Order: sequence, then structure tokens, then C-alpha cells
Amino acid sequence: MARHTIWSRKQVAARILQGDTLIIFHGQLLNIPKSWLDAHPGGTLALLHFVGRDATDEIEACHLEHTVALIPRYSIGTVELTDGFWAPLVPPIATGWVRRPSAADGTLQWHKEAVELLSDDPSNKFTPASSILLTENFSSTAKGQGPTLASLQPPPSTLSLEQQARQSRAYRELHKRVVDAGLYQTRYVAGYGPEIARYALLATLSAYCYRHDWLVPSAVFLGLFWHQLVFTAHDLGHMGVTHNWTADRIIATVIADYIGGLSIGWWVHNHNVHHLVTNHPSHDPDIEHIPFFAISPVFLDSLWSSYYKRTMPFDAFARIVLSVQHKLFYIVMAFARFNLYANSYAYLYQKYFDTRRATGGWWAWRLEVAGIAFFWLWFGGVLYGCGSWQRALVYLIISHAVTSPLHVQIVLSHFSMSTADLGPGESFAHRQMRTTTDVICAPAVEFIHGGLHLQVTHHLFPRLPRHNLRKASALVKAYAAEHGLTYAEFGFVAGNKEVIGTLRAVADQVRLMGTVARAEVEEAVEKRNADAVVKVVKEAVANGSAKAAVAGDVQCVSPAANGIPLVLP
Repeated sequence: MARHTIWSRKQVAARILQGDTLIIFHGQLLNIPKSWLDAHPGGTLALLHFVGRDATDEIEACHLEHTVALIPRYSIGTVELTDGFWAPLVPPIATGWVRRPSAADGTLQWHKEAVELLSDDPSNKFTPASSILLTENFSSTAKGQGPTLASLQPPPSTLSLEQQARQSRAYRELHKRVVDAGLYQTRYVAGYGPEIARYALLATLSAYCYRHDWLVPSAVFLGLFWHQLVFTAHDLGHMGVTHNWTADRIIATVIADYIGGLSIGWWVHNHNVHHLVTNHPSHDPDIEHIPFFAISPVFLDSLWSSYYKRTMPFDAFARIVLSVQHKLFYIVMAFARFNLYANSYAYLYQKYFDTRRATGGWWAWRLEVAGIAFFWLWFGGVLYGCGSWQRALVYLIISHAVTSPLHVQIVLSHFSMSTADLGPGESFAHRQMRTTTDVICAPAVEFIHGGLHLQVTHHLFPRLPRHNLRKASALVKAYAAEHGLTYAEFGFVAGNKEVIGTLRAVADQVRLMGTVARAEVEEAVEKRNADAVVKVVKEAVANGSAKAAVAGDVQCVSPAANGIPLVLP
């Protein structure tokens, strides 16, 4: 269709219902073909979450300039705007609809993988009226039908679309100021020079101590080496170092896979979704930690994860763990790296059976698999060289536990922030500032946090080299003050208290649910016993043997009926 075509909101909705992936970018209507949907470096979900929505800010924040210049090639026209902005639709994936090949002929058909869990208490801060959460669809009645025009209409929201549009325009001006200030230029010498020296020192100290059989210090230095090195892997995953996708991905693979044993492909796929749907309980994988953590009571409804494609069950095990999650927080964090291994290898395993394979084609996937094998070859040799399985186990645990402050730091930036879904009309900047906080840190020691304690600014500008985040944050704070937005930040200790408080609040609710459940069970048992008394008495009266019943079975049961003995005339 001609690019000068003007599309109405109703026409856009009709095409979405037919299965087209339509996204708005600077007033242009983009039709993303399936070939690119499958090959998109940011993953399929990064696109599906913005079907029917204006993704201008997200696209420009996450893509290089030369990539943004190529995007209009997918334009099939412009869209009708109301007062200068687009009234968003709800992406089908937000209501549990996805496209899957049919078993019969392989054609794509709509599949209802989850059902909406809408708010019945609009005043609840966790589930406002605009909230759409998902639970697994156990019914087959909706399969083969597809979403409807009604399902594309957003629930009522307290947000003003006009105000969100103003904030969006202001964010673009802020982005231009960041670009004009040269903050996208990587500081190779002043920024990465000291870091490379630090990496080399920690690796050397670990090797030196290991050679002298000082295993505990060696494990500590190795853990610190991994802890520091992952910050550069993070930069590379965001194309924030060389600003060339292939070069950054190769370097990142060497660091993450070969040296750290983690899949950079998995991390990028996971992290991109996190940046786009930050803190959404059904869509952000970075807060979906059932059965170990639940940062909102909504997780107690056994939500569906659109990322992991599974239910996050609030079962008996989760009930036990979550009731003490605030007490287990640091223990779980000490072993968090093992969870990263599990996610990494599951991702690579799944990609083996995926004809789309990993981003970048065969070479990226093969390079990663080779890297994981290399990692366990050298690290396995380190463990074997410890001399005994007991010493090897100590080395393994210490080296991994030392990296835990990194995991604590990352969750501090989100766990205590809002998890409410304010609807598809929320602007990119508003959502990031509502769901993210900084950890206050003195410049002299910010290398410990890798510069990523400035998470608010990082979430607004994901590709920004982290050595420039502090300068950029000053511009962001001015922007927030000008537009009435909250720039959240607190110290490391205060942040820990906030997170523990959030976990404790949900744990208290879990325990309360257990108390209520036990009371209901006791009430049901008492009612059952009372019903049994009445039944026996009625049978006894009918048989003319009421006295025998009273003297026998009924007398034994009747006290359970509210403690009142049954006396027959």
C-alpha cells in the first residue's frame, strides 16, 4: 500500500486483528514483516509489546542512528492523530494473544495463551483500573478465534494522554541535549583504561593466590573480577562501546561466555524486554522470581509470564518460601549467579531447536556454545586443581557469592518501585522514572557499582556509555523537575531497607492468607460436624430411636456444633 495513505485508528485495529504487526513511529505506520519479526536483534517480544502503540521514544532510545534511519522503509503510510498524538491500542500480547503455526498446514493462527486478570478494586495501587495482568488459559474455547476490537481498547486510566504526549516531546528534546553534549561518545582511555587495569589486577591476584594454594583469597579475587567485568559486558550488550553491533557482540561474547560462563545472547534478549516493560508483573522477566521472591501481592494470583511462557505458580513451596522471603533475601542473592547459568543454558538449548537461531545467525550461537564449553574447561580445571572436592566446593561457593553485591544492587533499582500497569498510553519517560530508582554513591567509589547505580538515567538512555551517566543524570534531574516527575534515589543502606520492607510486606500477606485459610478450614470442619449431627438425629427420629442416638453417636459429635450439647425432648 502507498506510503501516503492515511490510516484511521479503526483501520489500524482491523489490520492488527488480521495478524499484522503494526507500530507507530513519528506518525508513520510501520508494518513489520514476519521475517524481521523473527530476526529482530532485540527479540520478537520487544516488537510485540508495541503493536498498536507509538514506540517512537523506545525505538530511538534503543537503536543506533543509522538503524533508525532505515526504519521508515517499513512505513505503509501515516496515522490519524488526535490533538497531535496517537490514541494507543492494547497490544494483543498484553491480553494473552499470540500468533502460532497451526498443526494442520503451518499457517499462523491466533492462540490464547493467557487470560486477562482485570482489577476489581480500581483504588488498589497494585492493580489500578488500567491494569491488565495475565493468568494461564486452561480453556480451549478461545483458540482459533483471535482478539476482538473490544480487546484492543485500553481500560480506563488516570493518565492524561495529552500530558503524556507533552512529556514525550520534552523527552525527545532532552535526548537531543544529551546527543549535542557528546555524551554518546565512548571514553575509551579515561573510562575503560582504569577498568582494564582493574580487571588485569584482579585476575593476576587470583592466579597468584591460586598458585600459592591460597584458595580462599584466590576465589575472592576471581569473584571480584567477574563482578567488575560484567559491567563492560552490560555496556557491550547495549551497543554502548564501539557502537557497532557485530563488534560489540563478539567482545561481549568473549567476556560473558568465555570468561564468565554466561550467555550474552540470553542476557540481551532478557534485558531488552526488561527495559521496555519495566516492572510489569506479567511481562518483565527481571521481577518474575517466583517461588523465591514476590515484590507485589499480585504475584500471589499465579500469574502468567509472557516472557517465560509459563505460569508462575503460587503453590505450597512458594507459600513457604515467600512467607520468609525478606529473611532469605541475602542468602538467595549469594547463589544468584547459578540462576544465571540455568537461564543462559536453557536459552541456548532452546535456540538449538529454533530455526531462527540466535540473533546474528549461526555464528553468534556457535560462538556462544563454544564459549560456554571453554569456560567450563578452564574453570573446571581450576576446581579440579583445588585438590579435593571439599576444597573445590568452597572455592566454587566463595567465588560465586562474592558477585552477589552486583545482584543486590540491580534489584535495589526496581524491587521497591511501582509494579502497577498504567496502560499503553503511558510515555516511555514516565514509565521509566516511575519504576526505577538510583542508588546514591560518591564518585570516588562508584566503580564498585560500575556506574550502573544511576539506573534512572540508564533506563532513559540505555545505549549511553555508563561513564557518561553522571553528567547525563544532571540533565535528567532538571527535566524531571521541569515536568513534575519524581527522580527517585536513595543510599545503598536505605535502598536495602526499602527492598526488605517490600519483601516483608508481601511475606506478611502470605502469612495472613495462611492464617485465614486455616480459619476457613476449621470453620468448614465444624460445619461438617454440625451437619453430621443433624443428619444422625434426623435419621434417629425417623427410625424412632432418638434416645439411642443421643446416648450414642450424636452425643459424641454434638459438642463440636458450636460447643452446644444436643438435648432432645
